[in-house]
Amino acid sequence: MGPCAAYLLCVPLSVKWAREQYPLLRGFNESMCVKHFRHSLAVGRQGEMWKAKWKMWIQHHHFRLDQGTCSHPAAGVARRPRQAMCQEEEKRMGFDIYRKVPKDLTQPTYTGAIISICCCLFILFLFLSELTGFITTEVVNELYVDDPDKDSGGKIDVSLNISLPNLHCELVGLDIQDEMGRHEVGHIDNSMRIPVNNGAGCRFEGHFSINKVPGNFHVSTHSATAQPQNPDMTHVIHKLSFGDTLQDEESHLQRVQPSSFLCGSSEGKLNTDHLISTSCRQVQNVHGAFNALGGADRLTSNPLASHDYILKIVPTVYEDKSGKQRYSYQYTVANKEYVAYSHTGRIIPAIWFRYDLSPITVKYTERRQPLYRFITTICAIIGGTFTVAGILDSCIFTASEAWKKIQLGKMH
Repeated sequence: MGPCAAYLLCVPLSVKWAREQYPLLRGFNESMCVKHFRHSLAVGRQGEMWKAKWKMWIQHHHFRLDQGTCSHPAAGVARRPRQAMCQEEEKRMGFDIYRKVPKDLTQPTYTGAIISICCCLFILFLFLSELTGFITTEVVNELYVDDPDKDSGGKIDVSLNISLPNLHCELVGLDIQDEMGRHEVGHIDNSMRIPVNNGAGCRFEGHFSINKVPGNFHVSTHSATAQPQNPDMTHVIHKLSFGDTLQDEESHLQRVQPSSFLCGSSEGKLNTDHLISTSCRQVQNVHGAFNALGGADRLTSNPLASHDYILKIVPTVYEDKSGKQRYSYQYTVANKEYVAYSHTGRIIPAIWFRYDLSPITVKYTERRQPLYRFITTICAIIGGTFTVAGILDSCIFTASEAWKKIQLGKMH
C-alpha cells in the first residue's frame, strides 16, 4: 500500500482522535483533511504538509500541549473542568472580529507588492495634506445685518493721506458735514500738512471721526483766508481707511507712479522723498477693500476739475482664535470728475468723499480644525485606501488566475 492510500485510510482515525482531544476542532472533518492532503501532494510536501497543517491549526486556536489546557491534561486536572475551560475560551475568542489567517495560507504576488507600495505612498501624501490643513488656521466669513461696534458711540474713525503736488499747504483744508447737522470747515485736529515739491505742493494727513450717517468730507480751499485764482486739485491718494486696521503696517519709502513724478526737479515735479506711505500685509489671508482708494492717481486730470468719490462703507469684524474682535470697514468706490462753479461764477474745485453705510456686516473668524475631525478624516483615508487597493488587487489576481487556466486549457 502506497503512502497516499495509507494516509487516506488514516484520515478518519486522525480526525476522530482530534475531535476527542480538542473540542474546538469538531468542525474539522474528513473532507478538509483530504483537501489539505491533496494540496500537499500538489506542492510536493506530502506528509510533512499534513503535520504542519495540524500544528498550525492548533497554534492558531492557542492550544498549548505543554501547559495542559485543551490538549493533554496536566497532572491533577480532570477531564470535565478541562472541557469547561475550553468552552469558555472558545466563547471569548468568538468575539474576535479580526480573525487571523496563518501565514502559510497566504500567497504573495508581485502585483500585490506594487499595489501595496503605491497604497502606502498615497496614504502618506493624503496624511501630510490633512496634517497641513489641521495645523493651519482657517479664516471663515459670514454675513449678517447688525451694527457690530455698538460701543463706538455712533462714530467711525477715518485715516486720510493725500498729496496735492501743485497746491500750497496754507490753502489746503478738510471740511466735514453729514445729515445729523454737522458742518465743520477747516478741521485741524489730529492732522498735519507737510510741504512737498520744494514747497509748491502739500501732503495732508489726518485722523478724524465721522458719524454713522450719510455725509461727506472733502479736501478743498474753503477754509483758506483768500481763495486762489486757479487752484490745482490734481492729487494722489495714498491711503483712505475706516475703523481699526486689520493689517500689519511696515512703514517704508514708496515711490509714486507714474514716472513723471520724479524726485525734486526744477520743472516743478514732486519730490517723492517726502511721500512716506505704508505697505500692508494682509492679516491671515483676509483680502478685502480696506484701502480701495490707495494709489488712486489723478495727476493727469483737469487741474480745475472737482472729484467726487462715492463710497459704500461695509462694517467688518475680525475675530482671532482668542476671541478678540477688531472692527474695521471695507468700502467700494465710484468716482466722477466735473467742473463746478460757485454762485459768483468762479471755479472752486474740491475733492469730495461722499459716503453711506451698508446694513450688511462681514465677519471673519479664525478657526482651527477640531481634533476629532482630523482623526475621522485620517481613519477614512486609511480605511478607504486599503479597501479600494484590496478590491483592485483581488480583481487583478482573479483575472490572472483565470488567464492561467485558459492558457493551461490551450496547452492540453
